[in-house]
Amino acid sequence: MSELSTTITLTGGAEIPRYGYGTFRIDDAEAAAAVTAALDTGYRLIDTAVGYQNEVGVGRAINGSGLKREELFLTSKVWDHGYDEVRRNLEESLERLGTDYLDLYLLHWPRPEVDRYVESWRALVDARSEGLIRSAGVSNFTVEHLTRVQAETGTVPEVNQVELHPYFSQPELRAYHDEHGVVTESWGPLGLRGEGLFEEAAVRAVAEAQGRTPAQVVLRWNLQRGNVVIPKSVTPARIRENWEVLDFALTDDELAAVDALDTGRRQGGDPADVN
Repeated sequence: MSELSTTITLTGGAEIPRYGYGTFRIDDAEAAAAVTAALDTGYRLIDTAVGYQNEVGVGRAINGSGLKREELFLTSKVWDHGYDEVRRNLEESLERLGTDYLDLYLLHWPRPEVDRYVESWRALVDARSEGLIRSAGVSNFTVEHLTRVQAETGTVPEVNQVELHPYFSQPELRAYHDEHGVVTESWGPLGLRGEGLFEEAAVRAVAEAQGRTPAQVVLRWNLQRGNVVIPKSVTPARIRENWEVLDFALTDDELAAVDALDTGRRQGGDPADVN
């Protein structure tokens, strides 16, 4: 990977690959073939969730890949909140995935109206201490949610997976993460509404100068801004194209040009409203 490490060491000691494969909106029937194509391409971080309803297919691909389990970094997420509910969901995910442990387990959303995310977080901390998961994190948490978790438990998530792309780059949240040792993981790294980013003059100019596609420029921007990135595609050619971002680098001026696209507006759900 040009000028970047290939992994980041989490506060718990596990090493997470900087670049992975997301499986959002890939159903169980498609998941095995799609994840197999990703693994064949070189991806070793695979991201799924209970809510994606594709853990069986993901597990089939992983267990049929011929790769050693320790060569892979497997992430899943839990939607249900409550200590016992999280533990039950974890056991069910492990069974569906056909593995004894997860490398990373995330609370999928804070769900503030339910107001059990602190209790749920404690279940992840205990699962980590028992070896059922190697790393514990959250997804779609804001500074407010992270601050409360730390204040009430004395622990900090190792990862926060959030919507992050040039239109919504979350600089304040990333600064908080950096200060507290939380790794930023970017979902929706190419934006969520069509291919609008790819038509931006700034992105197209960088793509032309680098001899790359607009998508590759946006993915590379994510990496160079310090994020773990998990693009998703079910098309083998696009899976390979997305992978080919590890051998070039954007200049400081090119990074700044993409930074300038930030609107400060979400395209996906608001953590204050998703319950």
